[in-house]
Amino acid sequence: MIQPIILEKLGQLPESLQTEVLNYIEFLLEKKVKISPQEEPPKKHRVAGTMKGMFVLPLPDDFDQPLEDFKEYME
Repeated sequence: MIQPIILEKLGQLPESLQTEVLNYIEFLLEKKVKISPQEEPPKKHRVAGTMKGMFVLPLPDDFDQPLEDFKEYME
């Protein structure tokens, strides 16, 4: 149903723009092939704990002590 409308509009364009439309159609067809489900690699699932021990920061001895800035809120 939409093809006759597309062809009519395409006929109204100058040849240089018709070439651009053709290039875009070819791009979309290539994109469709790349996205096809048969060629998609399977999604890998993340495994928890693989980075354990990679990021260790030394904590100061008073880390758990209340901050002076919040002293009035803690009372």
